[in-house]
Amino acid sequence: MRLSTRIALAVGATVPVLVLATGWLLLRLVATDLHDEQDTHLRERATAVAKDARGLLRASAADRSAAVEQARERRLFTSALDVGVRLIGPEETFVGGPQPDEGVALPKSAAVPVTLRADGRSWRVLSTRVTGSRPGVRGTLWLFAPDTAGESQLRLVRRRVVTVALLAAPLSALLAGAVATRASRPLRRLRDRASGLDPRSNTARLEHVATRIAEVDDLAHTLQTVLTRYDEQAARTAEALATARSFASAASHELRTPLMSMQTNLEILTEHPELPGPDRDEVLGDLRREHARLLGLLVMLRELGRGDLVEADAFGRVDLADVVEASAQEQRRHHPLARISIDCAVGLRVHGWEPGLRVVVDNLLANALVHGCEDGRPAQVEITLRASGGSAVLVVDDRGPGIRPDQRSEVFQRFKRRPDSPGSGLGLTLVAQQIDLHRGRIRILNPPTGPGTRIEVTLPLINGSAGAEATLPLQRNWMITTAGRPQEFHREDS
Repeated sequence: MRLSTRIALAVGATVPVLVLATGWLLLRLVATDLHDEQDTHLRERATAVAKDARGLLRASAADRSAAVEQARERRLFTSALDVGVRLIGPEETFVGGPQPDEGVALPKSAAVPVTLRADGRSWRVLSTRVTGSRPGVRGTLWLFAPDTAGESQLRLVRRRVVTVALLAAPLSALLAGAVATRASRPLRRLRDRASGLDPRSNTARLEHVATRIAEVDDLAHTLQTVLTRYDEQAARTAEALATARSFASAASHELRTPLMSMQTNLEILTEHPELPGPDRDEVLGDLRREHARLLGLLVMLRELGRGDLVEADAFGRVDLADVVEASAQEQRRHHPLARISIDCAVGLRVHGWEPGLRVVVDNLLANALVHGCEDGRPAQVEITLRASGGSAVLVVDDRGPGIRPDQRSEVFQRFKRRPDSPGSGLGLTLVAQQIDLHRGRIRILNPPTGPGTRIEVTLPLINGSAGAEATLPLQRNWMITTAGRPQEFHREDS
């Protein structure tokens, strides 16, 4: 059912009720006014006939002649005009004019006019005490006014109210329908514009011009917000699907080599059970290394996928010193012979994703410990965390052979590693991904003294109590290809 039809039906049902309610109130007011008018007339008649009523009682008490008494009685009824009179004396009752039958019980007192119903008729009744100066001159004067004129007027008003209510129902419904149809025209235009939108086939979105109708403008704003959120979610879904496809492609490509190598070693063990002990141990060692590489590659791919799909609400206040200390303790357990020195300023907090920042520090330290040793000596790694302006600067130095300047732009690419490296080639890619997510900056430099590699990471600090909210990049495709933004500052050199 259309909105205008609903409004028309509602108005058509409501208006007669309002008319009837108003008519009932009008009837009450008219009845009150008519009774007031009759009561005023009764009081005036009571004042006018009171003197004649006392004279009639005196004549009755003094046993005057019948002629005198009849004359006073006629004078009493004449002064009453159109009002019925009943004078009840100590010994005699005088009745004249229109009034209820004498058998109808009267109220005990009616100093204020009241309504009396008898034999299907209504009367307004007023009583007053009549007393004289002589003993025995006392009685009650009753005045009666028929209520027929008031009832006829009330019936007339009642009929007109009902007539108006019956006419108001269809007329108000038609008028309300016409007004509602015109008033809902902006809503229909909004419906037509919205019904022509198909997010699956085109990128056109709802264009709305303010109509100064709050409900229509609010609905248009809500629709625009919903479509915007749909676009964002559709983009994130497409990105997630592309990431999943890339994950499957990259995983199948990179896992093929270690799996084929493991298959070859397994075939050797299966087909040559008499293989000598040293050769068998060498084959088993290869299997363990390939297995470890396989697990490491899967872990790195999983972390890349997490970084591509992380949402902004996962970010919060992170103390970088705590992250560095925890990562260094973990690496000391895995590399007990290596020397790891830490110099961290406390209280450096960033708005970040703590698991992602831990990935950054873990991979920088692991890379320095694996590639930062030379001539078989234990690796020496120095970690420094300090504040510089409005940023936190994390520096990792090693004493290894270093990275040539012409190769520094390649180390952050996926699966890029040295021929003798035991890693997966994704560690520094993960670092670059997380730095990009945190709006940071990373550089590969030469150490200030001696050979080796220095990797410097810069992240924006939280300023004051409010902090700077992180805005994630709109395109995150590290699972598909290395993002372009980190490549620009990877080439920086000192």
